[in-house]
Amino acid sequence: MSVTREAVLAALAAVPGPDGRTPLPQSGALSEVIVHGEKVYFSIAVDPSRARELEGLRAAAEAAVRKVPGVAGATVALTAEAPKGQAASSPAATAAPAATASPAPSAGGRSPQTRGLPGVKHIIAVASGKGGVGKSTTACNLALALKSLGLKVGVLDADIYGPSMPRLFALRGKPRLKSGRILEPLDGYGMPVMSIGFLVDEETPMIWRGPMVMSAITQMLREVDWGELDVLVVDMPPGTGDAQLTMAQQVPLAGAVIVSTPQDLALIDARRGVAMFQKVDVPILGIVENMSYFVCPNCGTRHDIFSHGGARDEAARVGVPFLGEVPLTMEIRARADAGTPVSIVEPDGVHARVYRDIAEKVWRQLATGTAGRPAPRIVIE
Repeated sequence: MSVTREAVLAALAAVPGPDGRTPLPQSGALSEVIVHGEKVYFSIAVDPSRARELEGLRAAAEAAVRKVPGVAGATVALTAEAPKGQAASSPAATAAPAATASPAPSAGGRSPQTRGLPGVKHIIAVASGKGGVGKSTTACNLALALKSLGLKVGVLDADIYGPSMPRLFALRGKPRLKSGRILEPLDGYGMPVMSIGFLVDEETPMIWRGPMVMSAITQMLREVDWGELDVLVVDMPPGTGDAQLTMAQQVPLAGAVIVSTPQDLALIDARRGVAMFQKVDVPILGIVENMSYFVCPNCGTRHDIFSHGGARDEAARVGVPFLGEVPLTMEIRARADAGTPVSIVEPDGVHARVYRDIAEKVWRQLATGTAGRPAPRIVIE
């Protein structure tokens, strides 16, 4: 039986809104209700001072929706908004969902009670200040390169608005519900992979507010059976917003890899990404210069299409490791589009070796506990 928005609203009519009297759909607090197959998503706007008090409202709304025939799951978040006419006291007051009520972040941005994921030793974020720099392709090949080192690796696609991992790993289908709310991730070349793209159609736009994005990321982190992993690679959405803060506050990130192209315009945004993670006490594992150069396959001439060396210079300027240069090649692009990454198709090829070298530098920092520390200076006398 297909789930309809009308059936969901009818079920929510039996749930009193934040004032305790008005039905939730008529209370003015209910967001747009989004139905994707058997899944339902919405948020409830509440006064931030009552966020913890109204957790019961969120739970009641979720329980009511789950009783609707055909509904397999519901994601409900409380949007902590200031009352009308009153300014929010801080950016967090308008963005933090109370659905996963947690202690206030410390001065550095991380919750004092941040919990890790059972069985997962290290969680790293692959991020970029802007889109279009090849972040997801880098995350995919980095994960595969880490696996080639003999490590147990998983991949979480946290890019809610533009999930790429289903295409990069050529994965179809939906995760299986194992027990309770726990999902079994799909298998991508021997690695567990989870993405919102497995739950919605590829062409469906994700028109979600920040709290719903944060709640979805939290669920994909904590309600997935990741098993025993040495590294969980998280492909972050571009920018420095709710998703990045959610990751930093929900789990102890071991570090972040920043991906940028060499030109100044991209480096400005990469600089913001570095600064954001540093503000929330997440070590910077290093910067990758993607699309660093192009070698003409016909004449062998090298062309620096997006300039060259900008990411290396930026890494030196801000005092973080430079992880390597990934060339702009048709092979990497074509393999990514086909769901057959170069790290799988040609593991000993020149392009796979670039990603492997980056993976070795990342793992060395994680294994030795030196993530975020400046590289030692070598003085030759």
